[in-house]
Amino acid sequence: MSLDIVSRVISQGHLLATHSWEFGAFSEALLEWYNPGLSVFGASPFPHGKIPVVQVNETESLSYAQPHIWTNSTTLVDGDGAAGDPASLAVSAILIGQTQAPYLAAAHRQIDHLLTVVPRWPNGAISHREDYAELWADFVYMAPPALAYWAIQSANETLLRVAIEQCLLYRDVLVAPHGADAAGLWHHIIGPENQDLGIWSTGNAWAAAGMARVLATAKKSRWATAGGALASDLHRLTAAIRDILDAAIALDKAEPAEPLLRNYLNDTTWFGELSGTTLLAATTYRMAKLDPVVFGHTYVAWADEKRKEVVKRINEDGLLSPVINPLNWGDRTPATASPEAQSFAVLLFTAYRDFRGR
Repeated sequence: MSLDIVSRVISQGHLLATHSWEFGAFSEALLEWYNPGLSVFGASPFPHGKIPVVQVNETESLSYAQPHIWTNSTTLVDGDGAAGDPASLAVSAILIGQTQAPYLAAAHRQIDHLLTVVPRWPNGAISHREDYAELWADFVYMAPPALAYWAIQSANETLLRVAIEQCLLYRDVLVAPHGADAAGLWHHIIGPENQDLGIWSTGNAWAAAGMARVLATAKKSRWATAGGALASDLHRLTAAIRDILDAAIALDKAEPAEPLLRNYLNDTTWFGELSGTTLLAATTYRMAKLDPVVFGHTYVAWADEKRKEVVKRINEDGLLSPVINPLNWGDRTPATASPEAQSFAVLLFTAYRDFRGR
């Protein structure tokens, strides 16, 4: 993987992102790539237990995110009916807000909106949709990392534990039961309007990657002392991530002739697809760095295999394909461009770089 490849992937990411969650995911990818020390995966992302103060015009990710963030609304951007997606820009808003107060206030309103206005599932999980309770695996990358980051901003350990709890409440509803061929993996959507009980690769990747961000935030927080109140929460969160990775890897290894994960992981009628493969590999590297005892050589070897397959499928323009149409996950025709896939590739390259540089 050369810097030229990464540069072309990033250039396409700039061109392709047009929706709220795409802005948020790409902002996170840029932060991890250009400013790894500011990312929650950095060695010390919270100096003296606080959000770092940085100059927006000197930080690529924040310069990119700032024009997309609303400072005059209860949400950070138009979510087009989604409650979780606007929160994907909260980390950027909080960082910008260290020097520009309207952005910090906007982030605060977004967090309050999630916690007090958005409908809830009967178990307390915050809905991914504004107008009715519905749980999407995608939500876990968007909202819980925002709640966890605001917990650092507000020095609120209770909120940090709420962020972890939201991940686990989602897991409780969406996870496939023991004994199923997809045990440990998550259904995509459960709810009254958009239900999709399939085991969508990208949905599982969103969930695992989001939980890894929350885990990293908690482990780097002022409350992450051995034997502290967070210990049990972190153990359960790690187990949920491991369940997804273990099941995805097992399904992948069951098909040695197909180098990519299927769009629906346990359905061999689907094409092998890059978006889910890429982000699950990135998450594997992140977990190998966060918890090398649990996520050892076998996990890293699998991530290495997938990373090499991803790189093979980046064309001269920097586009990843084949990918699923992110606006129609049931589309049987492999797409040739996806904003999500571009962000996921940057996240993969960054996670690999940071892991090897440990």
